[in-house]
Amino acid sequence: MYQLYVEMLEVMDAAFQDFAAALPKPVRVKHGPGWVFRFKDRDIHHAVVLKLALVQSTLRAALVLLEHGHTPQQAMLQRVIDEANEDILFLVYAVTHDTVTPLHQRYLDAFWAEEFGDANDPTGTHQSRDMVPRQKIRAYLAKIEGKDLDPSRAVQVTKVLSQTYSGFIHGASAHIMETYGGMPLHFHTRGMLNTPRITEYANDLWNYMYRGLCSHAFAAKLFGAQEHFDQLVAHSKRFEAAMGKQYGQAKT
Repeated sequence: MYQLYVEMLEVMDAAFQDFAAALPKPVRVKHGPGWVFRFKDRDIHHAVVLKLALVQSTLRAALVLLEHGHTPQQAMLQRVIDEANEDILFLVYAVTHDTVTPLHQRYLDAFWAEEFGDANDPTGTHQSRDMVPRQKIRAYLAKIEGKDLDPSRAVQVTKVLSQTYSGFIHGASAHIMETYGGMPLHFHTRGMLNTPRITEYANDLWNYMYRGLCSHAFAAKLFGAQEHFDQLVAHSKRFEAAMGKQYGQAKT
């Protein structure tokens, strides 16, 4: 299974590198006493590339955590991946299925906002972002995707999944207790290797790897990269077969 995940990540990266190369390179800008890299254009295409970078790098980090048995920390990262995948679809659909709405513009304004008005005075110029509530993003996705489903039900399901992983991030007692067990009974602070949790979380990571692959396929549509889209769909079918799964046919 590990090798399959590595291969899935390489397939994602091949597409991602071409998406990133299609955009003007970031430029160096003055930031406080030093320099940082920033995109000049602050649009949906650039935002999607950044979100894909987040998805792919976080998937790699989750795989490393699984290798070392740190399953609660893997769950924390899966919450990050969940939201990034939602963000990618939210942005892509504005171009491929809908139009750039005021909600999308609000999202982009917050996404591109700098953390500080003046990097030389971070304490005095820290800026609060006008973040779009997660429920509004999910409601938008449900409206676009849920023509044959109950949108309110779809929103509730994703909300429950998000809140479940939120317990790992915020350190709820029931989630911490997942690290307790064994013979003799103890807290597994060095990881959960050689426990049933490893198989459970190895299987769970499949959902995030697959959805990450799907996010890259949606991005291919955004960039008009039909060849990449076809390749990603073909690979997704091959990966499904390797895991004994079969999902719906992606639309071309």
